[in-house]
Amino acid sequence: MKSTRTRVRAGAAAVALALLAAGCAAGAGRSGGGVEGTPGAAGLRDPYFPKLGNGGYDVGHYGLTLSYEPDSGRLTGRAEITATATQGLSAFNLDFSGLTVRSATVDGAPAAVNRAGNELTLRPREDIRDGARFVTVVTYDGVPKTITDADGSEEGWLPTDDGAIAVGEPTGSMAWFPGNHHPSDKAAYDITVTVPAGLKALSNGVRTAERKSADGRGVTSVWHASEPMASYLATLAIGRFDTSTTTALADRIPVLNATDPEVAAESSALLARIPEVLANQERLFGPYPFGAAGAIVEHPEDLGYALETQTRPVFPADSFDRPTLVHELAHQWFGNSVSPATWKDVWLNEGFATYGEWLYEEKYAHVPAQRSFDQAFGNAAAWAFPPAEPPTSEDLFSPPVYQRGAMVLHKLRQRVGDEEFFAILRGWPKERRHGTATTRDFTDYADSMTDKDLSGLWDVWLYGNGKPATP
Repeated sequence: MKSTRTRVRAGAAAVALALLAAGCAAGAGRSGGGVEGTPGAAGLRDPYFPKLGNGGYDVGHYGLTLSYEPDSGRLTGRAEITATATQGLSAFNLDFSGLTVRSATVDGAPAAVNRAGNELTLRPREDIRDGARFVTVVTYDGVPKTITDADGSEEGWLPTDDGAIAVGEPTGSMAWFPGNHHPSDKAAYDITVTVPAGLKALSNGVRTAERKSADGRGVTSVWHASEPMASYLATLAIGRFDTSTTTALADRIPVLNATDPEVAAESSALLARIPEVLANQERLFGPYPFGAAGAIVEHPEDLGYALETQTRPVFPADSFDRPTLVHELAHQWFGNSVSPATWKDVWLNEGFATYGEWLYEEKYAHVPAQRSFDQAFGNAAAWAFPPAEPPTSEDLFSPPVYQRGAMVLHKLRQRVGDEEFFAILRGWPKERRHGTATTRDFTDYADSMTDKDLSGLWDVWLYGNGKPATP
């Protein structure tokens, strides 16, 4: 969510890559069969984060093995990254911030390593063929960084009194593991975390094992997230937690909740409503897209905002209320299963999740969505820029993206009628399930679902500058 909250909230590698390319050109084709690879791009040219992400490969799976010592703040990690080359590669990049790389291999052979800012460049011993599957292993350690975003909010690795919490929207996951950290490259995850005895480690997906070390000093938790996940949605919460389990959606989905003991009592009643909220949203949005659900509620001093981390959103206790819970759970469809192709498309996350709040209030609090629309229409801050065109990275989580984004959907509902609108609302996450999408993808989809002309609606409400004279 990164909104409606007080947010106390990213180096160029051109020279290094030029030198690397020169070295690779001399050895191109040295792998058997005459492969001639070139370096993968050091960024994906995202409109706001041009160096975020990397070209030349697609990640299919991250295997992270981590150990954390809260007293020293030291994280020790091993990242096994399974990917497929989308070009012949003589070198490729990973996004990685701060921590010290101890070793790197590609398909078991040592790889040359170069660091420049947040770019970790690896040159494998042999060039990688286009279409080849390859496995990269990076070992690393150090004290992870907290990253301050352009809007002043904090992400990355956030130390707490008894552990830490990792949140990554939009770039912070590079603070605790190397990877292709653009939302367009989604992957499955297995995360194994060892922490001191007495603490717990919570992550995404399903916990498949939890065991004590032989000496009794540590405990290891293993988490499996099988559905594709953008790296900004990965989370890790370490500390003392009270946990509870239940099921949702006709007992199909296990629900695991974790709360800081100091806020457990005040959070329990709302946590118990997660199955009800998911059932309502499944009726509206279609089948729940993941195999697990739940929430993590932190002490307010540990986290400055709620975030829709996949399958298990995180909340500071002072923002853990019904609208925020509904919002973050709606993101499991809009933002998590259907992720933005670039950060410019983030209104597809936030506008939909905000409209999800309006629909919940309409059904359960008897507050018509029109009333929510009218309130948003009267908010001057919602008109600072069009929701599909945030001016800078500082504006990605501002009122136009949320409130005017939701207004776009309400105007669509009015234009096409409830029957067609709710068919669009269910069909869109089905059409793009576990994928990515642009704003154009959505408008084309909506256009295809109705015989009504929607061009004026998009021009005025989605792309138009300024507030219309009438709602």
